[in-house]
Amino acid sequence: MSFVESEERQALRKAVGDLGRKYGHEYVLKAARSGGHTTELWDEAGGLGYLGVNVPEEFGGGGGGIGDLAAVCEELAAAGASLLQVVVSPAICATIIARYGTDEQKRRWLPGFADGTVRMAFAITEPDAGSNSHRITTTARRDGDGWLLTGRKTYISCVDESQAVLVVSRTEDARTGKLKPVLFIVPTDAPGFTYRRIEMDIVSPDYQFQLFLDDVRLPLDALVGSEDAALMQLFAGLNPERIMAASFAVGMGRFAVDKAVEYAKTRQVWKEPIGAHQAVAHPLAQARIELDLAKLMTQKAAWLYDSGDDMAAGEAANMAKYAAGEAVVRAVDAAVQTHGGNGLASEYGLGALVAASRLTRIAPVSREMILNFVAQFTLGLPKSY
Repeated sequence: MSFVESEERQALRKAVGDLGRKYGHEYVLKAARSGGHTTELWDEAGGLGYLGVNVPEEFGGGGGGIGDLAAVCEELAAAGASLLQVVVSPAICATIIARYGTDEQKRRWLPGFADGTVRMAFAITEPDAGSNSHRITTTARRDGDGWLLTGRKTYISCVDESQAVLVVSRTEDARTGKLKPVLFIVPTDAPGFTYRRIEMDIVSPDYQFQLFLDDVRLPLDALVGSEDAALMQLFAGLNPERIMAASFAVGMGRFAVDKAVEYAKTRQVWKEPIGAHQAVAHPLAQARIELDLAKLMTQKAAWLYDSGDDMAAGEAANMAKYAAGEAVVRAVDAAVQTHGGNGLASEYGLGALVAASRLTRIAPVSREMILNFVAQFTLGLPKSY
């Protein structure tokens, strides 16, 4: 692993950053406050191939790895023009289908992931399950030449902008009679599939939803890959999710620190600009250090994943997600404090990041569950849950 990114990766970062700055944070906030979406940015990013950098070339993608897509996610966020669904649609769903989907599923879905014309949400969390996926009750049963899917999901992102949802469900194992996890592609216009928006105190154009699946009839080929490989398939998507969430957080933190540094260089109330005072400078320097450290672990996780070492990638991805979540919260706090009262004025756009940055410590996996993971798998401590 090199600590210097390839020229191609660096060029990708620059091009994506230029696109993000073309739209800017004001564009995102305007869409959020009007109840709209960032469709124009998504469509342009997709048309330029940025959303499909990790899709195999034979299906119209860039043929790169999750590290390339993480760079896209980070640079958009660093420009203030983040796209939350990048964490889900091309990272989780496209990766799982590319790795485990049937040939027909790959032909049907991957070209759309490559150019951004397909968006797919991902549904695992349930009201009574939360972080305990063993308690998932959404169940599929065979019915004639298809499946009937019933259950509920909650806190599912961007369903209103998606053509389909990759749903984590369970089926009964014919040999043991026990339920085992499976994945289904469910069109959002399927009869029996409904969703309801969850009102959130977060200024974002990417919304959260509850899903209701009431005997949703699906064809046999809605099942992704094999009934017996769902756990492998699931982790093939969850590791990229954590890597992307870390990149999202690092980018957001970079945006906040850059805004604060610019302000601290020009804001003058005493003899020198406020950035000359250590009480202002040191928190920003600390934030930059922590963001860079989180970024390094994120790049390590992406390199391990792209190298095929899923177990090591899982450990690194969880550590990266933890580090980035902690770093962005402190970065945004330091940026707001640097601005004083202006830090919460709508004109500066930082107030909206307070709740958004805090969310990165909760989703897509909480810091506590990451600490549990590291305690159990890295340190070998006994499990208490």
